[in-house]
Amino acid sequence: MDHTSYLALYEKYLTDEKKASQNTRSSYLRDIRQFGDYLDAHEEIEFTDATEDDLCAYVDWLRGEGKSVATVSRSIASLKNFYSQMVIKGCMEENPTGKLVPDKSTQKLPEILTDEEVELLLEQPRCVDMKGYRDKAMLELLYATGIRVSELISLNLEDVNLVSGALRCTSHEKERFIPIYAAAVKALQEYVDKVRPQMIADENENSLFVNVNGERMSRQGFWKIIKTYQQRAHIEKTITPHTLRHSFAAHLLENGADLRSIQEILGHADISSTQVYSQVVKTQLKDVYDKAHPRAGKKN
Repeated sequence: MDHTSYLALYEKYLTDEKKASQNTRSSYLRDIRQFGDYLDAHEEIEFTDATEDDLCAYVDWLRGEGKSVATVSRSIASLKNFYSQMVIKGCMEENPTGKLVPDKSTQKLPEILTDEEVELLLEQPRCVDMKGYRDKAMLELLYATGIRVSELISLNLEDVNLVSGALRCTSHEKERFIPIYAAAVKALQEYVDKVRPQMIADENENSLFVNVNGERMSRQGFWKIIKTYQQRAHIEKTITPHTLRHSFAAHLLENGADLRSIQEILGHADISSTQVYSQVVKTQLKDVYDKAHPRAGKKN
């Protein structure tokens, strides 16, 4: 079965069994269709192949796109209801939505890595084999540019200009150019010159990053890579590909970049999606102040 078949089955349940109103049906189906579009763009899998990690990544993606607490919470409720029915209808054995918890009434701020945690993560790939060179280049580029993981794996060889140190990123039919810091350029240069020619299965392969079979890297493949290095680094925070995007934006803001520039680099259509990082930085500064100031913990 494909997305359309599962949606038709779910719509039949909402209409015939749940007796849901037109507005309720439209709301549930809109949320599930949006998740289906996400799977097509990021995972290339059907609804029933989605795992707990896939669903958590989707919710993290929604938050990263600046969706409101109400929108994220409604989407979670819709997914829980949908997958409950998929299990009942015998389309799958287990419900993968167990880890999804609706946000509280206040906006949940994205998880941010410290500078030290980023350095520790980036140090994990060892450039002793082809996989190490490739993984080092991918992680460095992701943190250097703040691009989405879908954009990372969609890159072609001609999208990176190593001479000028810049990346061309095309998403939603919009093109943006992002500078790349020297360490990431070096990691990319080594991968492109020494490793990629040996990894590609076909000399006409245009993908920048390829898997062990020499074909374009998948989102799931990169998810596994980042989880492996998180474990090696013994970082307790949950790290998803979007975590490096969040960290990139927050660290730029901490070091004086303006919101409009960050919005442009991230490719946010609305500045409100970028403003969440101001809240992150303010929260972190308050934590630093409370811990460091000698009188912060004293009471009158």
